[in-house]
Amino acid sequence: MSEATLETHSFQAEIKQLLDLVVHSLYTDREIFLRELISNASDSMEKLRHLQGTEKDIHDAELPLEIHITTDKEAKTLTIADHGIGMTRGELVENLGTIAHSGTKAFLTAMKESGNSPANMIGQFGVGFYSAFMVASEVQVHTRSWRENGEDLVWTSDGTSGYSIEEDKDLQRGVKIVLKLKEEHEEFSDEARVKHLIERYSNFVGFPILLNGERINQVEALWLKNKSDVTEEEYKAFYEFACHAYNDPAYRLHFAADAPIAINALIFVPDENMERLGMQKTEPAVALYCKKVLIDPSPKGLLPEWMRFLKGVIDSADIPLNISRETMQDSALVRKLGSVISKRVIKMFEKEAEADPEKFQAFYRKFERFFKEGVATDYPNRDALAKLLRFESSMTEDGKLSGFADYLARAKDGQDKIYFLVGPSRTQLESSPYVEAFKARGLEVVYFTDAIDEYVIESLGEFDGKKLVSISHAGVELEDNEAEGDALGAEETEQLCAFLKDNLGERVTTVASGKRLVDSPIIALVPQDGMTPQMRRMMKAMDENFEDEVKVELEINPRHPLVKKLAEAKDKDPELAKLVASQLLDNALISAGLLDDARDTVKRMNALMEKAMG
Repeated sequence: MSEATLETHSFQAEIKQLLDLVVHSLYTDREIFLRELISNASDSMEKLRHLQGTEKDIHDAELPLEIHITTDKEAKTLTIADHGIGMTRGELVENLGTIAHSGTKAFLTAMKESGNSPANMIGQFGVGFYSAFMVASEVQVHTRSWRENGEDLVWTSDGTSGYSIEEDKDLQRGVKIVLKLKEEHEEFSDEARVKHLIERYSNFVGFPILLNGERINQVEALWLKNKSDVTEEEYKAFYEFACHAYNDPAYRLHFAADAPIAINALIFVPDENMERLGMQKTEPAVALYCKKVLIDPSPKGLLPEWMRFLKGVIDSADIPLNISRETMQDSALVRKLGSVISKRVIKMFEKEAEADPEKFQAFYRKFERFFKEGVATDYPNRDALAKLLRFESSMTEDGKLSGFADYLARAKDGQDKIYFLVGPSRTQLESSPYVEAFKARGLEVVYFTDAIDEYVIESLGEFDGKKLVSISHAGVELEDNEAEGDALGAEETEQLCAFLKDNLGERVTTVASGKRLVDSPIIALVPQDGMTPQMRRMMKAMDENFEDEVKVELEINPRHPLVKKLAEAKDKDPELAKLVASQLLDNALISAGLLDDARDTVKRMNALMEKAMG
């Protein structure tokens, strides 16, 4: 080239400063440059595709709309070429010589003014091109405009001093960007490294991407297609590729919405919970895209934390991003997006549970911790999530799960509470004295056997307006029930209660005859404001120095033979009666899971056996 054809430009001081910001501060991950350059190439060809419908004279009209990427490890270069609209000399100065000017943005504005807006435009910010200087010491842009009278030109810059424009020759329509890589970034001339980046960030770009002649983006962006147009084989292939999974998902959600925000989503529910198998905490795996370009493969805060087991894609053209596309700028809009998705996911689970209860129960047993975490932490979705909780109860077969809606369907007319009991296993809960009165009255009791259940239920509080009530607490009102056997008289019962209170002292707050018992002599109830056994164990697990003095309310069964014998013994053999009273209290505390130290219990039991043996 002769010097007469060389046109040089210097960057102004403020432009240099802004370019320095783009190169050194704007992007936190340098590999993002390839995504930006591919997105620009895609935009350029999207514009060309639009022009093909309005313009007759397009240079090299027969060229296929493809993106060609070439690596050269020996020359330490990376080349990205497209057959888009290309640029004229004036457009080179305007688009590449002026930071923060976006040809794409100007094109979008023109399309909107004319009533059109190509849906697959990606660039909005005008600085994506300059990310190339993060990894390149020199960038050459070879270009030929789509216009028939266009020039063959090459724009060259080191990203610091300025740029030059000179004539080129024998160029095809479009843009070819050649990056001369910095020594510390020569990895980007490696074919395997570049292939990984294409698959990670740009695999679903709407045009073929060829790397050294081989097409890379084979899997379609299925989330943008109608469900009726996608086969099960395509879903399976997409799941394997995008979600790195090799088994079939348990459930799938594929939907599109225009309001209140434009959304296309394809979300999969895996069939196994890796956290349950002892793996580390699952990271969010529903990737966020904007018009088929990856924004964040693991966006935190987009969906509620408990949904971290989901996999798939959410694509929204409405997301306003910061200037580097790396972080989401409008948190209110992002929250709206997350809210819409989370509600659709929960609705999907609700429909699947209704359509195939057995399948959902099997799934729930693996993933129940996530749903319970959601009830405790995801307040906006708490009521909807409560419908998905499953449990065993006093009216379900061993191993069969039920839900709160089923419980209420079986409840007695006028029943305004849902009764539950927390314990280590169904077997222990079934034999608990707490359940006796409820079984006798035909009242169903929900069995919760997970360590976190009590906290979850406390967070929930009620379901469908019915209060959740623990039957291990005092203050639960029950209707009178006709019981078998003669009972102590009112005066005898009152005297026995006074005797027990005097001898048991501060270990009990009250002693009274109650309606709770059928087969057991005595029961220990946690005061309304008291700490339950499960909560005490949790506190101890968190703090080994935790201490809590156990005080309970006692209810006695005035029909039980042991209680009637104790009423006689308190006058005839007070010492024996005192031993029996203390032993009955310890027995009740053991049933309640509230006895921390059984040494005195064993000594007392030995003394009672000695007396029994004479």
